[in-house]
Amino acid sequence: MSKKLYVGNLSFSSTEDDVRDHFASYGEVISVNLITDRETGRLRGFGFVEMDDEGANAAIQALDGKELGGRTLKVNEAQDKPRTGGARRGGGGGGYGGGGGRW
Repeated sequence: MSKKLYVGNLSFSSTEDDVRDHFASYGEVISVNLITDRETGRLRGFGFVEMDDEGANAAIQALDGKELGGRTLKVNEAQDKPRTGGARRGGGGGGYGGGGGRW
C-alpha cells in the first residue's frame, strides 16, 4: 500500500528532484507532484508525495516542521478533496458566465 502526503510551504525554487531526494531517505518515493499556477506556470508552494506506508509515516514524523530551502515544511497525510455535488463556481445557470439574470 502507499500513502499520499501533502507537503506545504515549499520554496518556490524547489524541484521535483529536490523533493524526491529529500523524502527518499525515509522510504520508496512513488511519485512527486508539485502544484503550479495555471496562468503563470510558477510553483504555488505545495505539492504531493506518494510513498510506501512505512516510509510515509517516517517522513511525516521526521520532516513536518523541518526546514527545506529556507522554509519550514508542513508534511501530513493528504486528505481527499471533498466533492461538491456537481455545482460549479460562479453561480447558477442562465447562459454565458453563469449570471442567471435576464438578457
